[in-house]
Amino acid sequence: MSMSKYSLGLALLVCISGLQAAGVPKGGSGSFFCCEGGRVCGDTLPDQCRGKAYRILDSSGNTIKEVGPPLTQEQKAQIAAEAQRKKELEEQLKEQRRKDQALLVTYATPQDIDMAQNKAEEDVNFAIRAAEEKIAAAQKRRKKMEEEAEFYKKKKNLPPALAKDIRDVDHEIKTEQELLEVKRSDAATIKAKYDADRKRYGELTGRYSTPATSSASAPGTKAAPR
Repeated sequence: MSMSKYSLGLALLVCISGLQAAGVPKGGSGSFFCCEGGRVCGDTLPDQCRGKAYRILDSSGNTIKEVGPPLTQEQKAQIAAEAQRKKELEEQLKEQRRKDQALLVTYATPQDIDMAQNKAEEDVNFAIRAAEEKIAAAQKRRKKMEEEAEFYKKKKNLPPALAKDIRDVDHEIKTEQELLEVKRSDAATIKAKYDADRKRYGELTGRYSTPATSSASAPGTKAAPR
């Protein structure tokens, strides 16, 4: 059965009284150190108390401070992990505050976000249209080459120049299709960025705007590779 609060206090008082009766001087601050339920006390921390929980008491047996046992390696790891988590959270909050401040400085009104998005999309949308037009023109040229190649199939001897033209136009189509994919990805990134800015701006200010409609979010259908 665990020692009751009264019994523990009595044991501590008896221990301290014994030290005083034996002429043991009190610590510099008039305190005593006790552990093991008051069975071991001293005016300085006894060797038997090292590595254990102990109490610091005044000359009347009143507890001034309780000191827990040394932390285990697992407890130390948990404390370190929690401290790291708090540090990372504080850094994230600090970074978010910085971004929020920059957002409010950049945009005076929700409409400023719409204008910035439209401006950012102009070049990428122009590039999308240009790539689509080049692909369509190259595919038209290739179709004529295919018709010409049909004539030579009967002779089983395709002219080298025509074969080279077909290879060149295929390479051109492939290159433009790859560029088109990049620009469409850029357009999606721009839209996501300004949608996020618009949402956060509204959360910070309570002012919202309707998302801008891209003038060329889908200028044409995606050309199929050949």
